[in-house]
Amino acid sequence: MLTFLGIGAQKAGTTWLYAQLNKHPQIGFPGGKEIHFWDRLDDPNRIPAYLARFGDPSRRQGEITPAYALLTVDVITRIRQVAPDVKLLYLLRNPIERAWSSALMALGRAEMTFEEASDAWFIDHFRSSGSLCRGDYAGCIRNWRQVFPAEQLLLLRHEAIRDQPEALLRQCCRHLGVAAPEADLLAHCRERVFAGPDHPLRPALRAVLVELYRPRIAALEDLLGEDFSAWLRAPTAAGGPS
Repeated sequence: MLTFLGIGAQKAGTTWLYAQLNKHPQIGFPGGKEIHFWDRLDDPNRIPAYLARFGDPSRRQGEITPAYALLTVDVITRIRQVAPDVKLLYLLRNPIERAWSSALMALGRAEMTFEEASDAWFIDHFRSSGSLCRGDYAGCIRNWRQVFPAEQLLLLRHEAIRDQPEALLRQCCRHLGVAAPEADLLAHCRERVFAGPDHPLRPALRAVLVELYRPRIAALEDLLGEDFSAWLRAPTAAGGPS
């Protein structure tokens, strides 16, 4: 049975989370980390075959595909129809850092070096719909909460991977309904699993990102009743688990 989905965010620690949860004896990822089923669903008749992947009743089974944060309400509704009790995990990273990390990743795909990329190239990437949507956490959360009860969506902070990874993993295990992680699972959780290119954010580009994300951060604060203003003050580096 499909019992959990990690829905993002991209460049927010989902690879680290997968690596940790995949070690838990009561958790399984039969299709690997990212299946990209729901964001590429072109034929509803494929849904039974997808669900059949998660057929081991002895383990909580699921997948983590960061693109799922951007699913439309219609697709999210279809997910609830076939898996009404599915648990959801959503990692939130400072959207300024996330956008910078994403842009650096895009350099490689564009076959460019960091030195070759102009400020204008980076700004175009920051302002692209794909980058902005991935950093619109409030909008993504609203869409999922419109369909699923709020208690089924666990929101996690990327900073906890650095500061309190053990506590974060215990929180995930409680949410998924499995035993708390044992010492051998926690022993290596502070090791870096994957980190993208590490280049400091140019000051002129930081100013652009702050203006882009100030209203989006405010919207998240209004939605969750939490203070995220530190995201606007924090120095930004690309490094960190993704």
